[in-house]
Parts: sequence; C-alpha cells; structure tokens
Amino acid sequence: MSLSKQIAKHLREIHFGGNWTFSNLKDTLADVTWEQATTKVYSFNTILALTYHINYFIKAVLEVLNNKPLTAKDKYSFDHPPIQNQKEWEAFLDSLWEDAENFAELIEQLPELKLNAVFVENKYGNYYRNLHGIIEHSHYHLGQISIIKKIIQQTNKEQRS
Repeated sequence: MSLSKQIAKHLREIHFGGNWTFSNLKDTLADVTWEQATTKVYSFNTILALTYHINYFIKAVLEVLNNKPLTAKDKYSFDHPPIQNQKEWEAFLDSLWEDAENFAELIEQLPELKLNAVFVENKYGNYYRNLHGIIEHSHYHLGQISIIKKIIQQTNKEQRS
C-alpha cells in the first residue's frame, strides 16, 4: 500500500473507525443530540465547536488539494454556524462525513513525491506534515469531545435521579 493510501486510511479511521485507539468521530457523535452538542461545560468549547474546528482544517486542506488557495485563518476555526435542532445537527454531521471521505480520496491520489513538497509556503512544511497534522489534531479534539460528552451524560443522569 502506498504511503498516500496509508495516510488516507488513517484519516478514514479517525472519522469512521478501525484505528488502534478504538475511538472515532462517527461512533462518538452517533448518540450526541443537538442539545448536547451545543451545551457549554465549564469553560470548554462545545462538542459542536470542536467538531466544527476539526472539519474547518480538513476543509481548508481539501481546498488546497483541489488546487485552490489556502484561505483558512485560525481565528475563524471555531466560528461554527448556529445549530438549532436535531435536523441541522445531523445535516452538519453528514457534511463532516462527506468532507472526510472526499479528503481521503484526494489524499489517496497524491503521488508520493508530493508528500515531500512544500505545502503552500515553506512556513507550513510539507504535505506529509500537514496531512498527519490534521490526523493528530483530530485525535486530540476527539479526546476532548469524548470527555465533554461523558460530563454531559453524567450530569444528565444525575439530574434524572
């Protein structure tokens, strides 16, 4: 399997399952309601904000892989659209899964020589660094989402008791 295909596989695993951590976004978010996704816990970001943040950078690099300029700005990476019902939350998640699959497909098509090429500008390093950075970034925030979800579920359980 080529290195590009292995990177795409790793990206799919963080989104859809099969990685060595046994943790992925789709399973973790499967039973999260829109109310839970928008619930503020302590001073943490919401599940919605973290999920949007993960996908913000996937979309940014997806644009670059589609030969478009890099336009993403860190300061906008948590500026998610409002989600006001379950239908909007599910539509948001559907777009997340679609972006992840489109991203993986484009990664698979990258020639291995491209992985060492400069990603947009020297300050960003090469493609390999950025693609793996997306995966590491997603794992990091998935951990946060998992903890926030557990806090919300425990709080809801205690309130019902």
